[in-house]
Amino acid sequence: MLLRCLKAELQKCRRSPVWLAFVVLPIFPAILGTGNYLGNLEALENGWYSLWSQHTLFSSMFFLPALLGVFCAWQWRLEHTDHNWNSFLTAPVPVRDLYGAKLILAAVVSLLSQGCIGVLFLLSGKLAGVTGPVPPELPEWMLCGALGGVSVCAVQLFFSLVIRAFAPPVAFGLVGGIAGLMFTAQGWGYAFPYSLLCLGMRANHPQMELDLLPFALSALAYTVVFTLLALGYLRNRDIAAE
Repeated sequence: MLLRCLKAELQKCRRSPVWLAFVVLPIFPAILGTGNYLGNLEALENGWYSLWSQHTLFSSMFFLPALLGVFCAWQWRLEHTDHNWNSFLTAPVPVRDLYGAKLILAAVVSLLSQGCIGVLFLLSGKLAGVTGPVPPELPEWMLCGALGGVSVCAVQLFFSLVIRAFAPPVAFGLVGGIAGLMFTAQGWGYAFPYSLLCLGMRANHPQMELDLLPFALSALAYTVVFTLLALGYLRNRDIAAE
């Protein structure tokens, strides 16, 4: 059943304009980060590592939370705007599978987003004339960033489920991204889901040592908690009647 639900979600995505966000939004932090790097070469002397710090500072704080927020809000948009709740809730499929398909697709999007950021990072470095070997930590940065992004997706899916308007959950994602950087700066990064995105990507601190166990446990905890909240909301509230 879960596989069928996932195929249905993919069919809804095939011709959706939401994919434009994945073409446009990752370009902005790449341009801003590269421009900031080139404008501060006297201070940013660590080549690829300095370039990554500038790229991720913008993407983890503004653009990636907004991107994930847009996608998660769009996933519930058809149910909210086209009055599909009766069909959704009365389908002969467990609610956990219906919701699980949305979360899995959002997790895939988080991973693809990191891939786009990585490709743009490498391209920007070549265009900016960065020399030396590419950091071997790059795959780990992207994978940990994707894992942190899954917890963000779980939070965003819950708020997009509860809040029927499209814009507020996206704005919540932007605020969460900024707050995540503040929590990280105060040393509370492992306690806040949006901070996990910053920590996983090593935003503005690419050579930081990440404590993988609390990072993974925190990401898992937020994903499980908000998934359970969403499932409880779907099971116990008569959304179709509202």
